[in-house]
Amino acid sequence: MKRQLVLMASLLLAGMAAYVTAEAAGPKSETMSAAEAFSRLKTLAGDWEADTQMGKTHLNIQLIAGGTSLVERETGDKMPEMMTVYYVDGDRLLLTHYCMAGNQPRMQARSFNPETGEVAFEFLDATNLTTPAAGHMHNANIRIADHDHLVTQWEFYENGQKKMSESAQYTRVR
Repeated sequence: MKRQLVLMASLLLAGMAAYVTAEAAGPKSETMSAAEAFSRLKTLAGDWEADTQMGKTHLNIQLIAGGTSLVERETGDKMPEMMTVYYVDGDRLLLTHYCMAGNQPRMQARSFNPETGEVAFEFLDATNLTTPAAGHMHNANIRIADHDHLVTQWEFYENGQKKMSESAQYTRVR
């Protein structure tokens, strides 16, 4: 009986120590809340532009479907129009990217940092992907610097490896 009491007390103290250590470390900024991250993304509704490797690029972002989906239309001087739709599915924040590569990768937000406004998306699956090795957008990172500035980074994978990365710094124009 004494052994059981000592073991229970030890487990209780270990649990309390772990809790105190976690609290002392502060809040986890990478804790994912799909609803909170989507609420932040909704603030992007409007028109944006950036100077990129592909020339001047424009984003038109609209909230649709009663506020349940955010549609981003991307156009540029040297590229065909593409579209990305952001939406919450249960406790997940997802995006579907309608790519000029002719496929539609879906990504799931894996982290959201409310302090920096950064949402990191990772590849989930894709439609119209001819083979798993076919080129496709694989990861995306969106950082809302402030009300008028947005930074995006998209990673393109081919043959299971990152082939290139595209970054853009957008400024709100409307």
